[in-house]
Amino acid sequence: MLTPFAQTGPSGQTTVNQNSDPKFTFEAPVVNDLKTRITPSSPSRKELDGQILRYPFEALTQETDYLQIDIRQYESVAARTEGSLVSRGRSIRRNAPFNENAASGSPFVSLTDGRVDSLQEAKKKSKIISGQGSIILPIPSNIQDSNSVSFSSGNLDGVTAQVFGEIQKNIDLAGTAFTGDASTFKQEALGILAKSVGGSIVSVLRNEAFQSALQADLQAQAANMIMGGSLTRDAVFARTRGEILNQNVELLFNGVTIRSFKFSFKLTPRGPKEAQQVGLIINTFKKNMSAKIPQNNDFLGTPNVFELTYKKGPNAHPFLHTFKQCVLTDMSVNYTGEGTYATYAGTLGAPVSMILELGFKELEPIYNLDYDDTQLPGVGY
Repeated sequence: MLTPFAQTGPSGQTTVNQNSDPKFTFEAPVVNDLKTRITPSSPSRKELDGQILRYPFEALTQETDYLQIDIRQYESVAARTEGSLVSRGRSIRRNAPFNENAASGSPFVSLTDGRVDSLQEAKKKSKIISGQGSIILPIPSNIQDSNSVSFSSGNLDGVTAQVFGEIQKNIDLAGTAFTGDASTFKQEALGILAKSVGGSIVSVLRNEAFQSALQADLQAQAANMIMGGSLTRDAVFARTRGEILNQNVELLFNGVTIRSFKFSFKLTPRGPKEAQQVGLIINTFKKNMSAKIPQNNDFLGTPNVFELTYKKGPNAHPFLHTFKQCVLTDMSVNYTGEGTYATYAGTLGAPVSMILELGFKELEPIYNLDYDDTQLPGVGY
């Protein structure tokens, strides 16, 4: 739950919780006062006004839980691996240190003559540029992670396994007999294989199971040629002997998967300033998920990436899971969040309720080495 850190008393003075970190001290936002500006009390903070967007438009405390989304420029695999086209099993897409100023920065875009700018003017004044900035959103109502790997069943009958074993044995013999002269490797290998394969073939052909399998397979193919049937070797065995070749079925590791995350936020601006923030947040997501057109328009550049962090106050959340770098693959906005079209009066014309749907996907899988990081907060990835 987002709660104001500082409160404004009847006399207009700002009162601050003395037990809190002064880095997170804010003047209280008065939503309906169009002349109010939110400014951090710490004068040493680097000016990042406009680079931080926030909904709700409230200050943060040491106990506030929220989702911080930092926007980064995409770096190719080659750029992160000093020229290699693959990561070679290394994890190269961990989040960079999150923007620590985001929790203490002002999300406010400058006002003109005491009035909230139109969204077009606010976008011009906002300092959020491509590949930079942070967006702070409340923790969604339904958060979860799902880790999975891919397995598939593998079949290998005994006859095929014997044939493979004989071939493997002969290839190994060819390798051990190689003299080391690269120019004669092919000739030597072929000579060794020619000498040894003959004996292996004879050994396989004498195998009773192989003979039966070969005979049944040839019979099935011959029968199918005439009528275009679908008779198989195993069907012949099953119909004639009541048995089939043992396929030695086993579940085998098949690969890794990429995690994806879906978030839904209901945005109900409580005033013109908050409505302006909502408009800038939507625009920023759309801009940074779009493909880039460089000066040489023969190519398209990869969109920017997003680094998501669940946080409590200024730090990473002590329990919730961690993300790797993500791309925003899909986004939708329902501008009639209550099922009826309604907007606020005034030039801004913001809808009174919107539903923002975001779909993120991580850039690389999760590996066991990722959990070896002793600094990894919470439950890890």
